[in-house]
Amino acid sequence: MKRITIYDVAKEADVSLATVSRVINDRNVVSEKTRVRVEEAIEKLGYKPNAIAQGLALSKTTTVSIVMSEKLFQYNGKILNGMMDVSKIYNYNIMFHTTSKGISKMQDVIESIIKSHVDGVILFNDNFSNDELEVLHEYQIPMVVVGGKIDEHNIPTVGNVYINFEKLAYELVSKYLDNGIDDISMVEDKLNLSMMLQMKKGIEKAYAQRGKTFTQYISYDGSYKGTYDFLTHYYKDHKPTKLVITFRDSQAIAIVNACKEAGYEMPDDTELVCVLNNKYLSMLRPSVSAYNIPEYDLGAVAMRVLTKMLVDDPSLKTKDIEMGYSFLPRQTTK
Repeated sequence: MKRITIYDVAKEADVSLATVSRVINDRNVVSEKTRVRVEEAIEKLGYKPNAIAQGLALSKTTTVSIVMSEKLFQYNGKILNGMMDVSKIYNYNIMFHTTSKGISKMQDVIESIIKSHVDGVILFNDNFSNDELEVLHEYQIPMVVVGGKIDEHNIPTVGNVYINFEKLAYELVSKYLDNGIDDISMVEDKLNLSMMLQMKKGIEKAYAQRGKTFTQYISYDGSYKGTYDFLTHYYKDHKPTKLVITFRDSQAIAIVNACKEAGYEMPDDTELVCVLNNKYLSMLRPSVSAYNIPEYDLGAVAMRVLTKMLVDDPSLKTKDIEMGYSFLPRQTTK
């Protein structure tokens, strides 16, 4: 028999996850009409919220949950190191929750977080929707999102330690546009769609300010095994743009190889910039221009912000902290 979850109740009652949570917790901010609709959905589906309610105890565990996609572990090692080092200093234990594609997995993570009595949560961007964040907020669990900046929200228990990818993309593309180069493309990274949308927004802003329209957002469907498989076909029929932007190293390496096989040289025929830097990009030939992003510091600062939130430290003036970055020019740019 299928296990009924808070998601099922929200869908049946046609309300948000947070609204269902408020009804379960007997909060007075829900209208009587909505409360009745939710309660009727709970009764109809046979939902049992008691298991989740067990997590409402106020006992402290000195445990922090870190939630991230299992596909991103290899890219977030330095961020995790920063988190772990700071957690040791302040004697917090770490509980890992990994997510994979599929809503059922996310349901399990949310319920596990609530029932495990963790004191706080660090989320990697792209893991939770604002609606899901509100559910955790209903249980008064302090949270910090690390990576890219999350959308505007009014949740007081949520902090954000981030790189402004919108600004990064805007600055990069503006430089090329001001030099008369508007033939620019960006290859979609399906593992970091939130960051992709932020960068696309920055690029579109740079184009719009100059009376132009950005049209070269390169996406591909699941029929391809990966970026390289797609690009080897793509560059047979498409000439690479004067500037190609990628997010991860594997995409950048795929573009270097695909362009070589199609007979295009870097940086003469096309330039390439990869946002996330690692040692392989400097070892590749031509070496790939990228950005120096303080990954260890992102993790360390995120954990420090959370530890301050957990004790209501008055020295914490803001829960939203923007980190810096710098450009690393190499052989794929002129």
